[in-house]
Amino acid sequence: MRKLYLLLLSMLCEECAMIDKKELMKRESEAIFQTYTRQSIALVRGSGATVWDSDGKEYLDFVAGIAVNNVGHCHPDVVEAIKKQAETLIHTSNLYYTENQVILAEELKKLTGMSRAYFCNSGAESVEAALKLVRRATGKSKIVAAERSFHGRTLGALGNTYKPIYREPFRPLDEATFVPYNDQEALKAAVTQDKGAVILEPVQGEAGVYVADADYLRAARQICDDVGALLIFDEVQTGFGRTGKWFAKEHSGVLPDMITLAKAMAGGLPMGAMLATGAVADAFQRGDHGSTFAGGALISAAALATIRVIQKENLVQRSAKLGAYLRAKLKDLCPREIRGLGLMVGMDLDADCKALVENALQKGVLLNSTNEHTIRLIPPLVVTEEQIDRVVRVIGESLKNAS
Repeated sequence: MRKLYLLLLSMLCEECAMIDKKELMKRESEAIFQTYTRQSIALVRGSGATVWDSDGKEYLDFVAGIAVNNVGHCHPDVVEAIKKQAETLIHTSNLYYTENQVILAEELKKLTGMSRAYFCNSGAESVEAALKLVRRATGKSKIVAAERSFHGRTLGALGNTYKPIYREPFRPLDEATFVPYNDQEALKAAVTQDKGAVILEPVQGEAGVYVADADYLRAARQICDDVGALLIFDEVQTGFGRTGKWFAKEHSGVLPDMITLAKAMAGGLPMGAMLATGAVADAFQRGDHGSTFAGGALISAAALATIRVIQKENLVQRSAKLGAYLRAKLKDLCPREIRGLGLMVGMDLDADCKALVENALQKGVLLNSTNEHTIRLIPPLVVTEEQIDRVVRVIGESLKNAS
């Protein structure tokens, strides 16, 4: 079955390889809003931690769709679940009950320790749902967020995203009070009686992989409890094994009032969720929030298959082990700090990281720079030690070329 699957993918790739990349780029520039900066390759196929472009060139993918493809590209179990469900029922809307959605919610409750799930289609939507629930549960709208935070680009989420260049063109917004990350005293001073919630990433991914101290997250829980504010953990990027735990909150033992999820949730298909605990979870009433496509039968089947793959292949434990291996290898290259948990790694370099990313691309490795001097490595959790060795070697060569 596996050989047949790979053969079919190969046949599809041959057809995709007929794409004229330059013509495609021209068509894209004329038909799509120019809101993305893309690298000059057209990807046509993926399997595991590897992707291929329209010229047939192979790349090791250490971006993983921005921490989406945790189980690898086109995992056969996820593909089979999608095919099977697509032949049965694709969409009904949330006017009716569907079993996959209920099973998935029950599974997420067990994995997260939360009480109820609200399904949506993206990380930004999961944050929007959390912000609405804050207002419903507390009657307050003011939020405290961290400097360097990234919570999404929709208007509500954007008001809690730190980088001014993202917010400035779209003001006025309901903007958070921003405080330094990992600073307990600053957080305590900011969380006053008029604040509805604190939203934090246990690991700040878009900022360059900055890890919250466990004591900081525990202090955040106590600070919120002291004034009746809610604590939200944004685990859109850190969820589903990425940090060597199912969810990054487990590193501190802190249970937030809400958790936002997306990215790796459905094996590459667009899905998000916001989960909440106890009385907070009961605050949403019928009609308070909704989404046409959220939690549909097809997408829920993909998410359930993804969870089963993570469990069956021990990818959470694999993330912890190979993340330590990756950081140790990178330490030999870089005298500066190597940050991260599991297979979520950031490193600061003196080199021009955009040039390094381009050089690595030419050598068949996909990397991501979060700023001028920071590289983020977030490969699929199915990556091997041999693949890590190759990527580290390419980074070393690229550093020499970029210096």
